[in-house]
Amino acid sequence: MTAILDRVPVDEITEEARQIQFGKTVLLVVAGVLFGLGWVVGKTCSVLWRAVAWSVTAVKVGWREAQGPRRSGGSA
Repeated sequence: MTAILDRVPVDEITEEARQIQFGKTVLLVVAGVLFGLGWVVGKTCSVLWRAVAWSVTAVKVGWREAQGPRRSGGSA
């Protein structure tokens, strides 16, 4: 097990880890969360809008069907 651990470049990993800036990392995570939230809200609104539009159209078509054929002309 120690032979495997001896091959791990610990010094290189440590040096690269020290280059990570805490503030930028936090901002990146916050931006990612806000972007994801905006994407979800946008998709949800899109789906809800299509559902409402479809439902309203279905009601209009049903209303017209219930009225029957329209008569044109003046006298019955």
